[in-house]
Amino acid sequence: MASESHTTTDHDEIRSWVEEHDGKPALVRGTEDSGSGAGVLRIDFPGGAGEDALEHVEWDEWFAAFEESELAFLYQAKKADGSDSTFFKLVSR
Repeated sequence: MASESHTTTDHDEIRSWVEEHDGKPALVRGTEDSGSGAGVLRIDFPGGAGEDALEHVEWDEWFAAFEESELAFLYQAKKADGSDSTFFKLVSR
């Protein structure tokens, strides 16, 4: 069985996938721009980098930075063996 990936800019689809996998929207600490940049976007999953490296933010803030940076969300729905995957990547539109 091949792994299956999708690319989307739909906020509801992104949020649903992240929450189904117990993830939280986050920014990498120390990457905020003193101007208008919010910082490097991430999703914090259980067992990931955690709150030492990441700052959890509200979805509205995360999606504002997502749109400002003109990103798309590429995610893997299932691994090749059919199990759930938390692989994702933020890519340019």
